This record gives sequence, C-alpha cells and structure tokens, in this order.
Amino acid sequence: MNNNYLKFEKKIKVKIKNKSLIEKALTHKSSSSTYNNEKLEFLGDRVLGLALSEKLYKLYPNENEGVLDKRFAKLVNRKTCCSIAWEMGMQNYIKLGDPKKIITRSDEKILSDACESLIGAVYLDQGFEFTKNFILNLWHDFIAKSNITILDSKTKLQEYSLKKYKKLPIYTVIDSKGPKHNPTFKVSVSIQGTKKCIGAGGSKQEAQQACAKSLLKKINII
Repeated sequence: MNNNYLKFEKKIKVKIKNKSLIEKALTHKSSSSTYNNEKLEFLGDRVLGLALSEKLYKLYPNENEGVLDKRFAKLVNRKTCCSIAWEMGMQNYIKLGDPKKIITRSDEKILSDACESLIGAVYLDQGFEFTKNFILNLWHDFIAKSNITILDSKTKLQEYSLKKYKKLPIYTVIDSKGPKHNPTFKVSVSIQGTKKCIGAGGSKQEAQQACAKSLLKKINII
C-alpha cells in the first residue's frame, strides 16, 4: 500500500483494517474509471446524513421539521464537507488522473466527495457507532454554530416574492462551463418589478444562492 495513505491514517487517527478502503476513498474517478471513490461517496453521504440527523434530533427536541431541515442542509452541503476535508489535509492525499494538478480550496466537489467517501470507508471498516463518533468529532464546531438558524438567500427571496406578489422568483441558467469535476454555473433571477440579477457558483444551487443574494441587496432586503 502507498505510504501516503498510511500517513493519512495517522493524521486522522483512524486505523483502517481493510487498507484497500482508504486507498479507494482517496482515488478520484479521473484516476480510474473502475477503481475510484464514487460508490463510497454514495454510501458515506447516507451515513453522514443519518449521524447528523440523529444528533440534531436529540440536540433540538423542540424544533419543527422545517427548522431542523435547514440546520441539516447547512451541515451536509458541499462547502461544509469541503472545509472539513481541507482541515483533514485530504488535498495532499487524493489521487487524480493528472498527477501534476494541485488541489486547491476552490476544488469543492473533489474535496467534498472525498470527505463523504472517507466516511463510507470508515463505516464499512469500523461500523456505524465508531463512524458516528468520527463524524461528530469532525463536525463539532459546525454543529455548535447550528444553534443560530440563518435563512438562506434563496429561501428569503422566495418568501418575500410570495408574500408581496404571490409569485415565485424565476431562475434561469445562463451558462455552464469548465470540467465535469469542477464546473461553473451562471444563473439569473428576477421577481416582479425587478431586473435580472446574475450569480455564479460551482453548482446550480450555489449560483442560485449568489444571484438571490444579489437581488435581495438590490431591493434592500439585506
């Protein structure tokens, strides 16, 4: 096994019995179409969701489903997973098809996918209880901050438009470019009586949030 992967094990303080799991978790699909972390990412996403859902359910027993869902969405989104992957130093261990490429903080999809893949690998190797504690330790600071619910820009704009005009905002994808593993989307949004505002992001959802925030500023809502 590559000594790099053993170094990463020591860094995250998890002893993986099945060494092929950690190797696969750190192998991007650009490196191999058959031996990569996509299936582990699929599994890890579900394990992460269950662990954090249970934690929020116990932490906020008096909150309704809608508020819990907003908290949950912020904890599992790409940006949060990317931040945690970066803190673990995963950027130094992920195997890409292009060995010369240096992974940066802007490679959110690569990092967040690898983070979820690692969770999938730990789950298969160590079981749910161990993995849950592993996740809660990594997410500790983000969970602590979840006691303040921040209404995202897209939701805020939607509520404003429905209340004032009884209509939903209109989002349009203007452009998408870049490689599949790190695309950039450009999206516009408008509501009744306003001109279109444009935003960009690494996913359609991020671009929608960006243009919604821009429009909210324009109409002096934030």
